Amino acid sequence: MEIQQHFEEVRRLIRQGQRKALQAAYSEQLTAYWQIGAYVHYRLQNAEWGEKTIDELARWLKKKEPTLKGFSRRSLYRMREFYQNWHELDWNALQKDGSVIVPTPSTQLQNNDNQHNKFVSTVSPQFKEIPHVLSLLPWSHHIEILGKTKSLEEKIFYTLLSIKEKYTVRELRRQIDAGLYERQKLSSSRLINTPHPNAAIIPQVFRDKYIFEFLDLQEPYSETDLQKALVKKLKQFLLEIGRDFSFIGEEYRIQVGSQDFFLDLLFFHRELQCLVVFELKTAAFQPEFLGKLNFYLEALDREVKKPHENPSIGVLLCTSNDKEVVEFALSRSISPTLIAEYETKLLNKDLLRQLLREWTGNIADAAA
Repeated sequence: MEIQQHFEEVRRLIRQGQRKALQAAYSEQLTAYWQIGAYVHYRLQNAEWGEKTIDELARWLKKKEPTLKGFSRRSLYRMREFYQNWHELDWNALQKDGSVIVPTPSTQLQNNDNQHNKFVSTVSPQFKEIPHVLSLLPWSHHIEILGKTKSLEEKIFYTLLSIKEKYTVRELRRQIDAGLYERQKLSSSRLINTPHPNAAIIPQVFRDKYIFEFLDLQEPYSETDLQKALVKKLKQFLLEIGRDFSFIGEEYRIQVGSQDFFLDLLFFHRELQCLVVFELKTAAFQPEFLGKLNFYLEALDREVKKPHENPSIGVLLCTSNDKEVVEFALSRSISPTLIAEYETKLLNKDLLRQLLREWTGNIADAAA
């Protein structure tokens, strides 16, 4: 048995080396794309090249390097966009959650012949190095983000989230298509104020609208149908709510006195360090729903929560909710409780963007 353990260690070292080599290859590839993008950007910016020059370059590369893939006209412009979007951003000025964006003036090559902040034409100019954070994602992820997002803040959001959640490109595409950025922005200030020890990061963890388009439920469906479908598609459910959630169980039994009660879905959240119960409803929010959920939270904290863990959090998932009714219902609640809607179909992304623009405009008007 001991020799087998040694062999396993050798295999582990091999795999570790392969992963590092692959990561290094990704990093070198991105560095090359960054430099090519910078080169093209400055040649076009200074009118040394015209639009047709990029076509000529693509054809020339194909002729000189026929086995070389990924350097078409479109790809070259994408590399330029990659550099153009990111080279002025000071990543060190971002908060951990990426919510504060502080662009800095363009740091162009400067020397004695470049005192007026003009790019000096050389055959092989030097460019600002690629930020390390960008090298943590494969090129396929960058292509998805550049092609499907609008604002710089949205690009930063999906870049940092993809790194944190370790999204595959398919998972990233799903989150963009589901309007996660817009939903996060719209919901971040509408959650209940709570004395929870980690209250400051709760808006980053929860939203007031979730999308379960992967369930493929046939209406009408019951709460049990919804619960079973979410457990069956647990991987997709965790992708929607966040990977820091660890699933504990469905129909989780708690005993109070001589009676048994069953919680729809129980999770543990690693960052919040607390239990999270999801109660499922196939109807619009009603104030009486809160009574049972608060009872469950009290029972969890008394009977299940460990001494080092934070107070439990409850999430009511309803088909819809009236914001004013929710506000009234939660105003006297002392338990950390959140009310969220869910949809079983993808929302219209253009509509989400319009709602976000209106919401941002209302916030600006109120501040003025």
